[in-house]
Amino acid sequence: MKAILCLLLLAAPILHAQKAKGRAKMGTVKLTSVAVKTREVLYKTTPEGELKLHVFSPAGEIQATVLRPCVVFFFGGGWKSGSYLQFVPQAEYLAGRGIVAACADYRILSIHKTTPDKAVEDAKSAIRWVRGHAVELGIDPDKIIASGGSAGGHLAACTALGTAYDAASDDKSISAKPNAMVLFNPAMNIATLFKQRDTGDSAMTLEMAEAITPNNFISKDTPPAILFFGTADKLKAGGDEYVTKAKALGLRAEMYGAPDMPHGFFNKEPWIQITAKQMDLFLTSLGYLGGEPTIQMPERAPALVKE
Repeated sequence: MKAILCLLLLAAPILHAQKAKGRAKMGTVKLTSVAVKTREVLYKTTPEGELKLHVFSPAGEIQATVLRPCVVFFFGGGWKSGSYLQFVPQAEYLAGRGIVAACADYRILSIHKTTPDKAVEDAKSAIRWVRGHAVELGIDPDKIIASGGSAGGHLAACTALGTAYDAASDDKSISAKPNAMVLFNPAMNIATLFKQRDTGDSAMTLEMAEAITPNNFISKDTPPAILFFGTADKLKAGGDEYVTKAKALGLRAEMYGAPDMPHGFFNKEPWIQITAKQMDLFLTSLGYLGGEPTIQMPERAPALVKE
């Protein structure tokens, strides 16, 4: 257990967001008044337990000819803790706008006694599941969005970037790579963090850290991405590195900063509304949404800065 606890030193900045004073309670902020349909589906059975997708869909009849985009959200918590409830507000909002949204369970230390490689494996399994069940879900398998915050943003990025840690039970003929990424202060430079903080008594190895570092695997096939960071977040350096590398390859990579805000800023008002609106505009630019964002913005809301 001592070795496992040392691993969590890597996630100290990430975990700070989950404990930050003034943070809105998970799932309590409402970004839409539009009614949506909800259900749970089992997407994976592991030795440590069953994993579910909590699905939010547009209400009403869906024409058979309409294939909707799908977004999969992964919660934060340093691969140690957290809940799918974190991204319920964003999932409900996008479902109200016409996208099928799913908030994914995945294995975490506090419940399953697992390390980050298993979380990466589960994230890939979740993307493969929704793509493989596109007909059942009524979605376009070529319009899959991976999203998440902090450690969950890292997992979303890993589905697009990196080849390690695929579940033996997965159908490898189905791609785990999303078509777009929406990343809320993700940890993009795990290997760098490991080298800075490793005590020599960690369950994570340098080999694992390198294999789950998204910035190591940027290529011309990397999907378009939008990243949100507080400018006071130490993890932003990894996000800046990602954007620099991506743009050098001619990729679409947008960075939006919240002035002077810390890690996890997007969880609370007014930033949850502000980032959700910019997410909407990004997805609209990709052709995944139509019309204008429907979020009611707070009065005198601050602005994100595009970098």
